[in-house]
Amino acid sequence: MTSTQGHHITVERGTEHVRVVRDGRVLAESRRPLVLRETGCPVRHYLPPEDVRTELLTPSATRTHCPFKGDASYWSLPDAPDLVWAYPEPKPDVAAIKDHFCFYDTEIVGG
Repeated sequence: MTSTQGHHITVERGTEHVRVVRDGRVLAESRRPLVLRETGCPVRHYLPPEDVRTELLTPSATRTHCPFKGDASYWSLPDAPDLVWAYPEPKPDVAAIKDHFCFYDTEIVGG
């Protein structure tokens, strides 16, 4: 866990079955997500690269910076720019998310 002036981030192994579907096509499916909880943000599931169909994604020129996690790179689909992101070099406190993919829209299968 990292904590800075009221801002907290935790990363833990999840047991949820997470699936990402867009236009009827499964982009990712994992039973071993990392669950990131961050103050002021929705819970995010970071998926191992082996569980993501990276061949369907195109790297984007978009880059963003988070003072708590580091610099993010993005990937797109033809009709969905910047649909997914990852931190190739995350800050040490969240090192576990390195190269894991996070999608804006995920579904938890089977609760």
